[in-house]
Amino acid sequence: MKHGISETCYLFFSTLANPTRLAILELLRGGPRNVTEISKALEQEQSMISHNLKPLERCGFVFSEKKKKARIYYMNKETMEQIFKTFAYHSDKYCPTDGKCLTDKKLKEHRKKDASRRLYVTH
Repeated sequence: MKHGISETCYLFFSTLANPTRLAILELLRGGPRNVTEISKALEQEQSMISHNLKPLERCGFVFSEKKKKARIYYMNKETMEQIFKTFAYHSDKYCPTDGKCLTDKKLKEHRKKDASRRLYVTH
């Protein structure tokens, strides 16, 4: 069954809206790791890491393969690097002070400045 765009977006963003999952993705950006390595690096229980890897894998944000007795996890770089790039662009533009969103006053100033040079994402 195909989901509508709003449900797809909800599933997509709710999977990423978790600090542990984001930390896992950031760690896997540096290369593949097994659950034990991820657990030690993030100082969390292996069960918590495994629990958080499942939705990341279901959504295709990470892949895994079995090697001997361990399951090795890889970040889906094709997808995630584009997402990280988009987030960084948005954060730099709209959340310039320590990742905090613009205040109403700053947002109005930003809109005035940006109105003359509207940018749209092309696909």
